Amino acid sequence: ISDLPWVLVGLVAGIVLGYFMRIYIASQVRKDAEKRRDDILSNARHEAEQIRREMEVQAKQEIIDQRERFEKESQEARRQIRQAERRVEKREDGMDKKHDTLVKKEKFLETAEKNLVEGRRLLSQRQSELDGILEQEKQELYRISGLSHGDAYKMLVDSTREEVERDCTEMINSRLSSAKETADEKAREIVSQALQRCAAETTSETTVFAIELPNDDIKGRIIGREGRNIRAFEKATGVDVIVDDTPGVIVLSSFDSVRREAAKLAMERLIGDGRIHPGRIEEMADKARQEMQRIIAETGKNAVYEMGLSGVPDEIKMLLGRLKFRTSFGQNALLHSIEVGRLAGMMAGELDLDVRLAKRCGLLHDIGKALDHEHEGSHAHLGAEEARRWREEPLVVNAIESHHEEVESDTLYAGLIVAADAMSASRPGARRETLERYIKRLERLEGLATQHEGVARAFAIQAGREVRVLVSSDKVNDKVAAKLSRDIAREIEQELQYPGEILVAKQGSPRPRTDALDRVR
Repeated sequence: ISDLPWVLVGLVAGIVLGYFMRIYIASQVRKDAEKRRDDILSNARHEAEQIRREMEVQAKQEIIDQRERFEKESQEARRQIRQAERRVEKREDGMDKKHDTLVKKEKFLETAEKNLVEGRRLLSQRQSELDGILEQEKQELYRISGLSHGDAYKMLVDSTREEVERDCTEMINSRLSSAKETADEKAREIVSQALQRCAAETTSETTVFAIELPNDDIKGRIIGREGRNIRAFEKATGVDVIVDDTPGVIVLSSFDSVRREAAKLAMERLIGDGRIHPGRIEEMADKARQEMQRIIAETGKNAVYEMGLSGVPDEIKMLLGRLKFRTSFGQNALLHSIEVGRLAGMMAGELDLDVRLAKRCGLLHDIGKALDHEHEGSHAHLGAEEARRWREEPLVVNAIESHHEEVESDTLYAGLIVAADAMSASRPGARRETLERYIKRLERLEGLATQHEGVARAFAIQAGREVRVLVSSDKVNDKVAAKLSRDIAREIEQELQYPGEILVAKQGSPRPRTDALDRVR
């Protein structure tokens, strides 16, 4: 208890000391906070000053850039204004020149009009004088001849009538003879096509195929015991097998080119395999027929692809493939069809028509030739029926059906196919006639024409169907030209052999002028 006052004194002293210590600590904290505040404010002012300076620099640079852009735009605008002013000045100069030219032309036209009026007056005056002179000459002729106007007119009409009737008679006879020759030629063509489509006998070149043998011992195996192998082969393929004394060769004969080609494949495989008996023969024949179908389909696809066409039905492609094994007067039917398509496409391009449509018409125009003997009618009609069956365009159907002019053509494309078909068939070397014989025939035609007096030069054109003769105008007049035409035509008719007719045309020299025409039949 006696220590209690001292404890209280110590407690009070501790409290007072703690209070003063707290005040001191708070004072130090405040001083530190004020110092940090001053530092932060100083840094903020420094950063603000830097930012202000940077913004001033950027603003000045932006002002400089804007001033430069403005100056450039101003210069470009001034340049365009100067160019526009120069163009306006040039146009004004041009307008002044045109105005001067129009003034000159107007003066010239006024002068020309005056001259024309004066010329018409003089022409009318001279025409009146000429009419008077003609009337005087006419009266003088009447007086000298002793004929009246009516008698002279009647004599002239009778003479003209006789000449016209004579020319008409000659023309009619020429046309009738030409029609007969054309009909005979067309008949031969129809018969030849019908024979081939019906597998009828034509020539050995298109009906037989020779196969070389590795040795003559294989002939015995091909024939077989008592001929059973050869009979089985002929029955399986429908082709005749000819085994004769010719060494190293057997001959396959058939009037159906597809069968003959299939039999050729089968025989070559049998010979290569060496196992020849009826069962093997039937197996090879079936494989050969399948191979032929593949070849036909592939050939048709290639033909369509080569022509750049699309949308052609597979059945039509098969018919095109079969054309590879058809010929007309020795010309391959497929190659002929492709050539007709190309020619028609070229001509269509020149006429601004649809080139692909013209090619389609040309490629399909002879598909009727691919049909066998079970179908009756001309190949043009059969081809049109097949095209119509597979929903080809009516324009294509008409071109197929009318390419031999059996029906009337409805469009320009049909006319193109007729022309392209004739061009492909009549070009040198396309069919039976060789190039050498063709050239000799043309040279002979030209030689017969140039040996006549007054003929300067002669040209055989249109595959030898026309002879163009150039005559010297100082030696040959109209009357002599007519006689010269008949003489050349008569000599060609006597000296040469040719199908159809040849046109003889004369032209004056040096200025070309058709003087007369004669046809050689």
